[in-house]
Amino acid sequence: MTFDSVEHMVTEATDLEHSARIGATMAGEPNQTGEIPGGPAKMASRNLQVRYGDKQALYDVSLDIPVNEVTAFIGPSGCGKSTYLRCLNRMNDNIDICHVDGSVTLDGREIYAKDQDVVQLRTRIGMVFQKPNPFPKSIFDNVAYGPRIHGIARDREELNGIVLGSLERAGLLDEVRDRLDAPGIGLSGGQQQRLCIARAIAVRPEVILMDEPCSALDPIATERIEELIMELKAQYTIIMVTHSMQQARRVSDKTAFFHLGHLVEHGATSEVFENPQDDRTKDYVTGRIG
Repeated sequence: MTFDSVEHMVTEATDLEHSARIGATMAGEPNQTGEIPGGPAKMASRNLQVRYGDKQALYDVSLDIPVNEVTAFIGPSGCGKSTYLRCLNRMNDNIDICHVDGSVTLDGREIYAKDQDVVQLRTRIGMVFQKPNPFPKSIFDNVAYGPRIHGIARDREELNGIVLGSLERAGLLDEVRDRLDAPGIGLSGGQQQRLCIARAIAVRPEVILMDEPCSALDPIATERIEELIMELKAQYTIIMVTHSMQQARRVSDKTAFFHLGHLVEHGATSEVFENPQDDRTKDYVTGRIG
């Protein structure tokens, strides 16, 4: 298995487990470590290193993720951004040759602690994959799946409310209200992705991870998903990987640039794109490297 294939490897089964229920800790100062001065951090890493066998994918990444903002990860293919994203809900645990060192915290609590329940963690941090992957179930049952297996709904009436509310927050309810029993795989690509977002938020997360959520969509569907992301950040902390620098500029509040496994630069999106502090960042955002 090559590093590039591992870097893009995802396990669809992990998409069954997402959601979060937490507060916020205060971030630190030095910009070199990726911290945002004076703002609350929902998640943070310190000296995070990841290896796939003998191949090092990440080197000493320290980064704070602000609460209720959109943070975008950009960088060339194979630079480590998807690997870092998967560290945030321990999806790399599913890769036998992957070894993780360092610290990742969620509201100050170490998620790699030995007593951490990984299933519970993944029900607290949602995940939306690059390719829409609705279950071979009805639209209703796709969204109801998480609340059912995690015992969130006490009765059918509460389950109905969760499903309809999640579809509404995902901007899909008006389009499917009269066909909730229809197969989810019968929706268009953009609708399927919004269905997957509804499925992720049905278990009431506070953090949503998105791995190139629009790369398989047409421009119209992409615009709708981007509008949805900007709406959702009022309730959720959103962390997304994107190969589209235009998308990062449109929807993110903070941007982190990764290169060859290193976090090169992180800050307000406008600053990263308009006034980059590192020549590698400048070369990437201006198209000299990619």
